[in-house]
Amino acid sequence: QLQLVESGGGSVQPGGSLRLSCAPSGFSLQYFAIGWFRQVPGKEREGVSCISSAGSTNYADSVKGRFTISKDNVKNRVYLQMNSLKPEDTAVYYCAVASYYFAYCAPRSDFTSWGQGTQVTVSS
Repeated sequence: QLQLVESGGGSVQPGGSLRLSCAPSGFSLQYFAIGWFRQVPGKEREGVSCISSAGSTNYADSVKGRFTISKDNVKNRVYLQMNSLKPEDTAVYYCAVASYYFAYCAPRSDFTSWGQGTQVTVSS
């Protein structure tokens, strides 16, 4: 079974930074892409960033230039460095892995295994 655990969330002031970590178990990042998503109550889950098994990355327009996704295949960890945080970044952040197109950052519907989420709160 594919499992993931997020950590690193917390509360920061606008302009601050947080670094989220995603720890997969049962699979290797050498072969699987990892996506970061976020969700606010009452809104659809939003794709934030993704890194393919080969290391290619993409970002939502809302976070481009502020967030950086990276991974360490040796440690088997995916990171999301979040800088210049804004109140609208407040959400529960999830990492996820795909079931079919597992090596690629392709359709969001293919991300079917999710972590428990970590809360990020940005307020003054």
